[in-house]
Amino acid sequence: MFNRLKRNYNATVAACFTGYVVQAVINNFIPLLFITIQDAFSISLTKITMLVTANFAVQLVIDMMSALFVDKIGYRISIVSAHIFAALGLVMLAVLPYPMSDPYLGILISVIIYAVGGGIIEVLISPIMESCPTDNKEKAMSLLHSFYCWGQVGVILFSTLFFKVWGLNNWRILSCLWAFIPVINGIAFCITPINNIIPEDKTGLSIKQLVTNRAFLIFIVIMLCSGASEMTVSQWSSMFAERGLGISKAAGDLAGPMAFTVLMDVSRAFYGKWGGEIEP
Repeated sequence: MFNRLKRNYNATVAACFTGYVVQAVINNFIPLLFITIQDAFSISLTKITMLVTANFAVQLVIDMMSALFVDKIGYRISIVSAHIFAALGLVMLAVLPYPMSDPYLGILISVIIYAVGGGIIEVLISPIMESCPTDNKEKAMSLLHSFYCWGQVGVILFSTLFFKVWGLNNWRILSCLWAFIPVINGIAFCITPINNIIPEDKTGLSIKQLVTNRAFLIFIVIMLCSGASEMTVSQWSSMFAERGLGISKAAGDLAGPMAFTVLMDVSRAFYGKWGGEIEP
């Protein structure tokens, strides 16, 4: 019976893996277009920087606010809504800047919309995966987080190939193509089984208990610093390589964010594969 139940949750595990691919698209697609957007709409570097800040800040706010609404509306509705926001933001990114008098405002609104989805995904994917009946939780969770890295590699490789074949001017088409991933995965989460994340015999900590927990606050600071460092390297290395080193966009994307991601993924994949054999 347990094996049959576990097989039924294979689709849920696959949807969780794809959820981090969606997160990779949200965080890493528009940085590949920084120079393109800057030149096309005459946007200053300061405003370009605000796109990264807005994405990171909105996701952080949603992370903190999720405790107020996720339990009330349910995990399935929340995770499906997150994918709707992600897909909507990517489509709006391709459409909204052009009819508006200020194209930058259209881009910023689009980033905020898909950042809402990214924030919810960031909060829910791990606990949904944790609730699935898997043999080795640590190994499964490490593999889960490695899919963000593989997703980032895929975004860079596919985008680079697309731009090589069809040109940078067609980036709007690519933005809509990336939107298909959250659409399909959102449908998957509509039908896949989702376990109770918090067992019925247990209750979660209140917000007051969390914010007064010293360990929780330390981990928040660590996550902020590590997240900011990762965002800086992955989102700005391509632009630095193009403008600072004077190399082509394709070379900048491959030598910058993709090389960083591949090395990050090697460590996660290694632990995901052999982590169960490592003594704690």
